[in-house]
Amino acid sequence: MSTLCELQQRFQDAILVADGTPGLFAAEGTGSGGFNVYLQAYPARLTAALRDNFPTLQRALGDDAFAALARAYIAERPSHFRSIRWFGDSLVEFLAAEPKRLPHPALIDLARMDWATRTAFDAADANLLSFEEVAALRPDEWPEQVFKTVPSLQILDLEWAVEPIWKTLNDDGQAATDAPQALPHALLVWRPVLECCWRSADPCEAVALRALRGGAPFAECCTLIAEFAEAEPARTAAGLLQRWISEGLLARD
Repeated sequence: MSTLCELQQRFQDAILVADGTPGLFAAEGTGSGGFNVYLQAYPARLTAALRDNFPTLQRALGDDAFAALARAYIAERPSHFRSIRWFGDSLVEFLAAEPKRLPHPALIDLARMDWATRTAFDAADANLLSFEEVAALRPDEWPEQVFKTVPSLQILDLEWAVEPIWKTLNDDGQAATDAPQALPHALLVWRPVLECCWRSADPCEAVALRALRGGAPFAECCTLIAEFAEAEPARTAAGLLQRWISEGLLARD
């Protein structure tokens, strides 16, 4: 007779490979009907989690195509998290490894944007930096001052101009959209308070924000900015800092 541990392992293995092994619970007299419920429920719940984490991608693909994609992903990348919320963390990598899984390569960027907005929404809250706190800095403090970005900030490298499609499908899942244009650019996604925000960023801003997020002092960020804005680097740096504070991209220590 199987021990409880062995029975549990057989139960898990059968569900993970969707194998309705005959007689798995014959000794208990449960029959195969009850077990089939578990076989169907497990992939169905994971598919629902992917649909929740990638709503725009699902709307772009349609129910049937998204379900087929979900089955392929579940088979190759089974869940390893205790929380189903994080299932799909490697879907973008999965799609990028074999772009033919999608009818258009821009859909990978839709998936990137979906995951970034969900991640930003679930990120830790932050006390936002104020203009008054920055104004209180002494001149000698500025070079070594480290401005921290909010924990929710995501900086995405996109290849397509998918933002209009993403917004349209979020507003109306049945809306018709035109094919996006190829446009390599950086996209910022963050949550200053309750709602997620997003906008594009030029190369100069993206480089500076990545430096800040990595812990670089303000003087180093200004050096990077000067490489892009040779004419007026100080004005550019001041303008970016003002914008970051007003948009809630920077946090207090």
